[in-house]
This record gives sequence, C-alpha cells and structure tokens, in this order.
Amino acid sequence: MSMPQENRFTLADVLEWDETIRAELIEGYPVMMAPPRRIHQRIVSELNRQLANFLKGKKCSVYPAPFAVRLFEKEGDSPYDVDTMVDPDISVVCDSSKLDDIGCKGAPDFIIEILSSSSLRHDRVTKFNLYRQTGVKEYWIVDPNNKTVETYILENGYYVAQERAFEDKTLKVNVLEGCVIDLKDVFGG
Repeated sequence: MSMPQENRFTLADVLEWDETIRAELIEGYPVMMAPPRRIHQRIVSELNRQLANFLKGKKCSVYPAPFAVRLFEKEGDSPYDVDTMVDPDISVVCDSSKLDDIGCKGAPDFIIEILSSSSLRHDRVTKFNLYRQTGVKEYWIVDPNNKTVETYILENGYYVAQERAFEDKTLKVNVLEGCVIDLKDVFGG
C-alpha cells in the first residue's frame, strides 16, 4: 500500500495505514523510518530484557518498539485531534492510566532511543525537544557505533546531561530506584 498523498495527517489517518508502514507523525507530518539494523535490534532486545527483569512485579512496564506514544494527547482527545505520535525504541511507563490499546497517551517516564545513520538528527534534536516539552523524566541516547550511552534527566523543564557511559560500565536508571543496566551485555561484550 502506498502512503496517502495528503499534506497533514492525524492519528486517525495513521490507524488506517498498512501496518508495514513505519512512520512517526510530527505536528501532522509523517517521518518515515528505515528498517532497523540487526545491531539496533540486538541492543533493543538486551535493554528490554534487563528492564523487564527489573520491573517484574513492579508498577512500571517496559515497551519496545513498535509502541505508539502520543506525547501531547489529552483526556477527551479523539484520534482526529492527535497530530504527533512517536515510536521510541524503548518506553517505560509507570502510570497505567496512560496506557490504552494503541499505546501510551502522554509522556512515558523513561525513553531510550538507539541512534542510526538515518535517525541522528531526529533523535538528538526533534525527539529530544519533544520529550523535554512533554515531561519525559529521563532520556537515554544509545550510540551503537561508539558503544556509548548519554543520559539526560529533566530538571525545571530542561534536560541536564548526567553521564556519558562506555561499553564496559554499568549505568543507573535514575527514575527507577535500584535499577542498573550492564552495558557490557548491551553492547555484546
């Protein structure tokens, strides 16, 4: 199925698209997503495994992509009102009232994005600013090429860089008390 040729779209449109179309919606404009590389999927799988193991039996839940996050959706909005939907590589949601059959309405507590050559600007600028504006408490950017993770914590409406960790370290998840991620396993060490 080819992409519709309209100028601006809403969640209502996206829900009608073929499920094989990988796209995010930013202020009504689709941003096509390239298929992820194997290393990207391996990193997502390992981060998801470690987070899911830690969160077992706790109130927060972890969701790997594809997972529709409608950052600006408010109570009472219909799919026709929603013009921004992102698909983070990993989302952790601690408020179950934000979850529905489509995904998450509002900001998750913690988001991880894994960089690829096609997503550098989108993840570092566009999504960084969207996540900050909507109150995502912690944001990690994983760089598979350099085997690093940059962590940001939301303080007074701005992201403050916390750490740049390398492949041989463990890394604390600030919004999940007691959660530590082993980067050796993430990067295949």
